[in-house]
Amino acid sequence: MSDRKIRIGMVGGGKNAFIGSVHRIALRLDGHYELVAGSFSSNFDNSKETGKDLGLADDRVYETYQEMAEKESGRSDGIDVVAIVTPNHLHVPIAKIFAEKGINIICDKPLALSSEEAIDLKNIVEDKKIIFALTHNYTGYPMVRHARSLIKKNKLGSLRVVQAEYPQDWLTTKAEDSGLKQAEWRTDPKRSGRGGSIGDIGTHAFNLIRFITGLEVDELSADIHTFVKGRLLDDNAQIMLRFKDGAKGALWSSQVAVGNENNLKIRIYGESGGIEWKQEDPNYLYYTKFGQPTQKITRGSDSASKEAKNVTRIPSGHPEGYLEGFANIYSDVYKELYAHINGQKYDKSNNCYPNIYDGIEGMKFIETVLESNNNNGKWIKFNPN
Repeated sequence: MSDRKIRIGMVGGGKNAFIGSVHRIALRLDGHYELVAGSFSSNFDNSKETGKDLGLADDRVYETYQEMAEKESGRSDGIDVVAIVTPNHLHVPIAKIFAEKGINIICDKPLALSSEEAIDLKNIVEDKKIIFALTHNYTGYPMVRHARSLIKKNKLGSLRVVQAEYPQDWLTTKAEDSGLKQAEWRTDPKRSGRGGSIGDIGTHAFNLIRFITGLEVDELSADIHTFVKGRLLDDNAQIMLRFKDGAKGALWSSQVAVGNENNLKIRIYGESGGIEWKQEDPNYLYYTKFGQPTQKITRGSDSASKEAKNVTRIPSGHPEGYLEGFANIYSDVYKELYAHINGQKYDKSNNCYPNIYDGIEGMKFIETVLESNNNNGKWIKFNPN
């Protein structure tokens, strides 16, 4: 049995790329991974400079991801897993190349440009029996894990109402025309996919609903809109949800909501209690039993659940947030990777990290929202498969 660190490579995330540095911090935080290879940019000079800054050997920095997959799969000390941190349109083409080589994958969301593309990838992942994780990172927050445990323990009773929203304001003006690369590709259907705000942040809110509540969507009605003139994708979406057990819900995503930065929040109400959690104030969960005062549950406190404590690093009062939540996804994946690499049995029922099936469901969500909107908000049955 090997106690070495997991060898990880990265595609995308070159100099000045926001999400690449986030992934690199997250994978290092608990000491489980060693970044040893990368193809960080389509600009090879950028990629080489990034590799040099990260201390990688020159021969482990590759001009293309195809070359990287080929050479790393042939090395005795090749990578165990690759992190894909590119714009959306490249997720599946890159993942397919590495999956065919039997290399495990950690991929940014959304999974693909379409559900058909995502299902094609799923078939390869299943055939090669590799591990595939999707970084819906908000599932890694301790108080999100606590919220999930409350519902699993029936502390709210039968669920009635779910409200999730993710408003931002950074695309209030036509930022894609200002030279801001993050805005350019996120508003380009060829690179981002068919969904704008619903693909970029709406899928996060949807995934959070599914992760915490376990409720399955029966049908939805959507009204999406593009407020900024000349923009090619939606920048605001309002979606009504009907769940299979009778609960009702609503989801709002917006990137033109002035005064909001990354204001993801979720409220869940059952027949005997309710909870509320806010991403911008993530160390607290508010829990109310009907007829009793609201409880403020603090991350790292004695009142936090075992599920929350398992992903808590420091005592209460010392804030943990986005980077730690991201790192929790990497650490969750590490447990299965370690068992996989060392030929050990692993109980997948312990998994909390989002996987390729969650990714497919996210793509189906985007497509069903668009279908409903294109039919004047008609209620459309939701098929997650």
